[in-house]
Amino acid sequence: MAAYLVATVRITDPEKFALYAKAIAGVCEQHGGSYLARGKVTEVLEGDVHPDERVVVIRFDSAEAAKGYINSAEYQAGKAHRQGGAELEMRLIVDPA
Repeated sequence: MAAYLVATVRITDPEKFALYAKAIAGVCEQHGGSYLARGKVTEVLEGDVHPDERVVVIRFDSAEAAKGYINSAEYQAGKAHRQGGAELEMRLIVDPA
């Protein structure tokens, strides 16, 4: 079953966030992931969304692969660079089809 990581991100310190982005470059692909979308919200159609919010959607073949990415030493090391550089919420969605 395909699994998706969906993250919403608000960058608070671009320099710290850039270190995070550099540190995790290529890590999701090493775990079988592929980016489906990543970028700043173009337009808010419903709800209360911060105007600078960014969204990232990554597809994996399974929930286990997605969790393997998030729990990997490489991602965790990169995540340390993000502390104080961004506010992030991440969700795991499993497609039952």
